[in-house]
Amino acid sequence: MSEQWFQGPLLGFDTETTGVVPAESRIVQAALVTVDPVGPDRETVGWMGESWLIDPGVPIPPGASRVHGITDQKARAEGEVPVKALGEIAAALGAAIEAGTPVVAFRAGFDLTMLSYELDRHAIPQPDWDRISVVDPAVLDKRVDRYRKGKRTLGATAEHYGVELDGAHSATGDAAATVALARVIGTRFPEVGSMEPRELHEAQVRWHAEDAASLEAYFRRRGREESVERRWPLAR
Repeated sequence: MSEQWFQGPLLGFDTETTGVVPAESRIVQAALVTVDPVGPDRETVGWMGESWLIDPGVPIPPGASRVHGITDQKARAEGEVPVKALGEIAAALGAAIEAGTPVVAFRAGFDLTMLSYELDRHAIPQPDWDRISVVDPAVLDKRVDRYRKGKRTLGATAEHYGVELDGAHSATGDAAATVALARVIGTRFPEVGSMEPRELHEAQVRWHAEDAASLEAYFRRRGREESVERRWPLAR
């Protein structure tokens, strides 16, 4: 039997930002975590992470600072200029695409869309998004356990699957936990774990759109005229 996607190398990606609107917000921290199972049993996992603290060039709202702990003062004193950090992130994602390594992000539609806007803002070439294979544990979890009650944040979902979340709301901690979560879901649910990376990517495009339409219909039934983004993993 050939190796399944969750048994091979994975690249976790996460951002911390100034806000929640990708077209307007800025990235203040980003992390890429490379996870590579080693050994004949494929159970021993080695990982290494790289993170960037970025001076966004705009004020960081106090509410955002309370979430991730990054203040204006810290970003200005220790942060890199965006064009350097974002260029390195885009290059790393481009290398993953060329190698066929799946990119893992929790609610990938936010982080990848956020990055895409930032790359345009600083005139940095975009990765080849048409060839990327994304694994989004938030989409997978909703697919394999649709009717579970309760929150589906990264913290709540990690706890549900028994995944340790060390350093929540730091980009590196969140990225590492997201990869671990993807591996658990892939192992536990063969209906997603047995798919090839690109097949799984295309399936998630459909599943996300279906979930968004269902949520929008729920809002309509309750008299709330709210639109839910159907595009994934890039919402632009």
